[in-house]
Amino acid sequence: MSTEQAPSLNAEQVRRAIETMREYLNAPKDSDGRAPMEVQAERDDERISLIDNELKPLVRSYLSGQISLADFKTRVDGTNKRRNERGISNFWGFSGIKGQMFFNMMVNAAVDPIRCDQEMKKAITVPVDEDGARSQITTLADHVDRIGEDLIEAGHSRYDRPRLDSVPFFLSYFWQIQDRGTWPVYYTSSVNAMTDMNLWVRTGEPADDYITYRRIYQELASVFSRESKRRFGLYGVEHVFWFKAGNPYSGDKAAGPPGYTATNRGIQDGPEFRIRLPESYVPPIVEILPRIAQSEGAMREAATASGTSLDRAFEKNVHAAFTILSYQTRLLGCGQGRVPDGLAWSIDDSYAILWDAKVRADGYTMGTDDRTIREYITTQCRELNRNLRLRNIYYVIVSSRFAGDFDDAIRSLKMETGINEVRLMEADALVAMVDAKLRSPHDVTLGPDGLQRLFGESGVLTADAVREVLG
Repeated sequence: MSTEQAPSLNAEQVRRAIETMREYLNAPKDSDGRAPMEVQAERDDERISLIDNELKPLVRSYLSGQISLADFKTRVDGTNKRRNERGISNFWGFSGIKGQMFFNMMVNAAVDPIRCDQEMKKAITVPVDEDGARSQITTLADHVDRIGEDLIEAGHSRYDRPRLDSVPFFLSYFWQIQDRGTWPVYYTSSVNAMTDMNLWVRTGEPADDYITYRRIYQELASVFSRESKRRFGLYGVEHVFWFKAGNPYSGDKAAGPPGYTATNRGIQDGPEFRIRLPESYVPPIVEILPRIAQSEGAMREAATASGTSLDRAFEKNVHAAFTILSYQTRLLGCGQGRVPDGLAWSIDDSYAILWDAKVRADGYTMGTDDRTIREYITTQCRELNRNLRLRNIYYVIVSSRFAGDFDDAIRSLKMETGINEVRLMEADALVAMVDAKLRSPHDVTLGPDGLQRLFGESGVLTADAVREVLG
């Protein structure tokens, strides 16, 4: 017999949720003249098309035995990678640590592939009710725990274990493919938004936490529909939480009023803004990075009043961000000759990051100083390899955004220096990394199961990509 029941949000919690919903509905338009709600409606159409035309048939083929578990895993990965290549990666992520990486670790580490296949089929079959969902989460978590114990006994590191806290996200992803109106995906950003709004405190029990999460979604879908006179399904509630978590446009830059950000906006019922307790985990020295990177006039005035240049302030704040992330760090830059602006490294994980910080109102374009960059990358790689004997060295440029064609420049740097990858990091991506680290300091490691994964390929790194990988 099912134990399904409505959650019991109190009046204050409901009021707070309604305020956030209204803020979402009334948010300023983006640079294309579209409100967040319009942007998300388009993304939802793309998501539904992906589900109906590719993912749902793929799940059906696996569950019916037409394809193997290994083939299923590969095809899911391929589907998401093709989607990313088409530039629509921000609306339904699975490529991160709790998605595809968890899938790979679980299947690759299983000593009994037949048993793993059986457990997977039972787990991703859409549940008939909450009792079934609870049982499937608990059963798969037990199976994953046994896989982890086998790995440790075989001499592997604890970082090689698939993480138990990935199970609710992993299963709800496949459940929503099969029944998108019933099972919300257990997104980390939504969980964080619920916590910030004081709607919920996780217990640490994966099955119980997912059931509570689902019930809150269901209740708010009803509340939002009633209060807004619009139809709010699970996707609509999800968008409100994404908005609250600081991702209102899913990667599009807001036109909005000056200084409008997810962390400094107020809740407005009338002419006056309410004063709230701080919700951001990010300290001001890091939170302000996107505004400095954009070369806002107010930031230049503040730098001058502090007796420094905006460029040097940006370097110092980027250095602070890498320090907060728990790297060993060194600030170089100004006055030290032809060197990068800073270094960050992890001895335990055998890699280093050479980074430069570029303040640009219109975005940074590679090519103007490539020769200088090439020279000091070569020198620094030689010194790092001689002193630390690292496996990987990455070069990172942090700026507001990146303009022009950078593929040839990246290719040249990789061929002509000792660098492994070249990462073009938008400033708000670094903010997102710090936020993820401070929220879950023990889960977000510096190694290949954590932050290093963000540097493992070249190209632009956005805040959305950080959330997808670390969430």
